[in-house]
Amino acid sequence: VQLQASGGGLVQAGGSLRLSCAASGQNTHTSARGWFRQAPGKERDFVAAIRWRDRKAYYADSVKGRFSISRDTDKNTVDLQMNSLKPEDTAVYYCASGPTLDTDLRLYEYWGQGTLVTVSS
Repeated sequence: VQLQASGGGLVQAGGSLRLSCAASGQNTHTSARGWFRQAPGKERDFVAAIRWRDRKAYYADSVKGRFSISRDTDKNTVDLQMNSLKPEDTAVYYCASGPTLDTDLRLYEYWGQGTLVTVSS
């Protein structure tokens, strides 16, 4: 499975961005796909994840009510709509896929290359 993340960029605080994660290759319909982020000098943290079959989703407390994760079966993509962005949301965002819906990044087998989101104050 190859994952390609896109949609990052520079935005002012309070603005919005939409990230997209496209899957290609064999066995792309894994059970769950998630988004993680890594700020400079910090560990990679969970942001949101969605289970493919029923769209059940988990969110980190820091993004609840601001971010929304969705999946498109036809396009085989998972999007992350990010609203009311804050400077502390600045990070490289990675998409990942795995067999189980979870917040633990160790359970995700495949990772994309990351896309940079910068939120200016």
